[in-house]
Amino acid sequence: MGGLLPILLLILAGVLVGGALSLHRQGAPRAVVLTTSALAMLAAVAGGLWLLPGEGS
Repeated sequence: MGGLLPILLLILAGVLVGGALSLHRQGAPRAVVLTTSALAMLAAVAGGLWLLPGEGS
């Protein structure tokens, strides 16, 4: 499961980025677009950091 989780987080980030772009094009409220974008960035950073070597590896 350890190797699969960062991949799933990066996939989630991609889906959220696509959702944020779609929301922006449809004229959704700015707060919704920013929240979706922030969640996408959080998932991408978490997935990337998970791939970095650390003490447990």
